[in-house]
Formats: sequence, C-alpha cells, structure tokens
Amino acid sequence: MLLRYNKTLKYTLLFLIGGFAYGGIEIMFRGYSHISMLAAGGICFILIGLINEIFSWDIAFLSQMVISSVIITVVEFIFGLVVNIWMGLNVWDYSNQPYNIMGQTCILFSIIWFFLSPLAILLDDYLRYYLLGEEKPRYKLF
Repeated sequence: MLLRYNKTLKYTLLFLIGGFAYGGIEIMFRGYSHISMLAAGGICFILIGLINEIFSWDIAFLSQMVISSVIITVVEFIFGLVVNIWMGLNVWDYSNQPYNIMGQTCILFSIIWFFLSPLAILLDDYLRYYLLGEEKPRYKLF
C-alpha cells in the first residue's frame, strides 16, 4: 500500500479524518464549529493513534481511554490559549464550568473525552488495519 510507505500521505489522511470527525461531533452537539477544531481534532487523532506505537498492544483499553482524554484536554487547552486568548477569537469559554483552567478546558469535558475516546481509538486502529495494512488491532480491557 502506498500510504503505508508514504508517511506524509498517511498522516495527512489521519489528520483530515480526525479533524473532520472532531468538528462533526462538535456540530452535532453544539450546532457549529470553528476551523481551528479541524486542526485540534487532527492533532488529537494522530496522537491517539500513536498510543499503540509507544505502548504496544499490551496496554489496557481503559488506559488508552485515560491517555486519550488527557491528550485531548491538553490539545484543547493549548488551542484555547492560542485561539481564544492570544488571538481573541472567543471560540469557546468554559469559565462557567467547575474546575476549569483559564476557561479553556474543564473537568466535565475531560470526562466527556474519556467516554468518546473509544470512537477515536477504534477508528484509528481499524483505519490503519484495513486501509494502511498495519497490524490487526487487539485489545484487553484491563
């Protein structure tokens, strides 16, 4: 497969899939999104996909969910600092949520990301398997 050997094409494809999925989820729940969410979602999707590259398939699925939630929360915080605070675009504001950090992220959305992360983990793993010819996914819950 061409994508398996061309890392630029591979990661561009994964970036776009993750970005559009992230924006699509936001549109479903919020009614709209922002172009910066395409970049945030693409970066999150690639980083979530790298979990198995770093930890191997022996990592528990629940651990992958925790790591994914942390990844998304950190990326969202960084994007919030750039897009909302530095650029002043005010795309989102979690200031009214409990346990928020500078209004850019909060515990509620970290928990939401935990429960949505299986979608990203499974999508990435099976895209890599079926489209990119990579190793077949295998999981252990704990």
